[in-house]
Amino acid sequence: MQFLTRAFHEPGGLRYHGGAVAYVVLGYALGGYGIFQQSWIINAFATVWLAHAMTIAAYLIHECGHNTVFRANAANARLGRFLNWICGSAYGTYEDIRYKHFRHHVDNDDSVWFEYDPFFRRHPVLTRCVQFLEWFYIPAHELVMHFIMTFTAFIVPNRRAQRLRNVRVILIRGGIFFTVLWFAPRAAMLYAVAYLLMMHLLRFMDSLQHDYGANPTLFVENPPSRFGGRATEQAHTFSNPLSLRYEKANWLTLNFGFHNAHHSRPTLPWYKLPAHHRERFGTDPMQVIPLATQLRIYHKYRVVRVLHEGGEFDDRRKPMAQEYLAAVHAGEVYGGNAVSFLIAF
Repeated sequence: MQFLTRAFHEPGGLRYHGGAVAYVVLGYALGGYGIFQQSWIINAFATVWLAHAMTIAAYLIHECGHNTVFRANAANARLGRFLNWICGSAYGTYEDIRYKHFRHHVDNDDSVWFEYDPFFRRHPVLTRCVQFLEWFYIPAHELVMHFIMTFTAFIVPNRRAQRLRNVRVILIRGGIFFTVLWFAPRAAMLYAVAYLLMMHLLRFMDSLQHDYGANPTLFVENPPSRFGGRATEQAHTFSNPLSLRYEKANWLTLNFGFHNAHHSRPTLPWYKLPAHHRERFGTDPMQVIPLATQLRIYHKYRVVRVLHEGGEFDDRRKPMAQEYLAAVHAGEVYGGNAVSFLIAF
């Protein structure tokens, strides 16, 4: 036990990180088992549990990327690669995910290779199809991004060296999925539903946490800062915890909603973020985006958010924190899609 405790980044890591990993493994295994059962009640429970286990796996990848789980960086990378398979994002590498997310912190920007707004404007038919599906709460925008992720080494020029690995992952995951689809189609469909739920959960939490748009500088070294770098980082970062009153409710997303605290100290593990938020930013509920407001914006702008046509803060305005929060409360901000750290391009 002492060996395990010492392996973690902090003494509390075995309890909190270890518990989260155990939850992921148990939820993925039992949720996966449950979607094969004949009872629709068991199917429903298993689908939700499977979706949430994959969501927690994604947030643990984020923790691994910041090396907050284990003392050894190599151990964080091994866990991150394992979780990458659980999240269904292993078509690209864990290192790609980590690199893009670090660029997000270093550049204080949304550094990307693929800009979806110009792409959708060039393909209006596809855009209308995506918006039609989004109206029915099918995260089609995310599906477009995940399609690119599936064939990342064949689409992103900088990833061409990964083509053999990309093909292997496609054959393994595709082979498993289509085998299940052939012999147990209901289970395959329920897995797909669980995956769509995970997409919803991840982008719901990401949607309002920053006010800057995509910047095509992912493979550009030392790009100039659009927002003033660390000096103005907190002015463009916003927190959306599920609850300030019931803090443990935020464990449902590994405290990812305490985003200002995370950007203040990126190497702080998830279970210490609420305390740092209170210490640095206080407990004023007006300094965070309430859950009801998040839900209202996520629902109201689910179609228009696919392709912004005005009404959203952009690079030219560069609003400060209080302006943005006021606009959010007034429902003048659409939020964003496709900014999950799993989409590494």
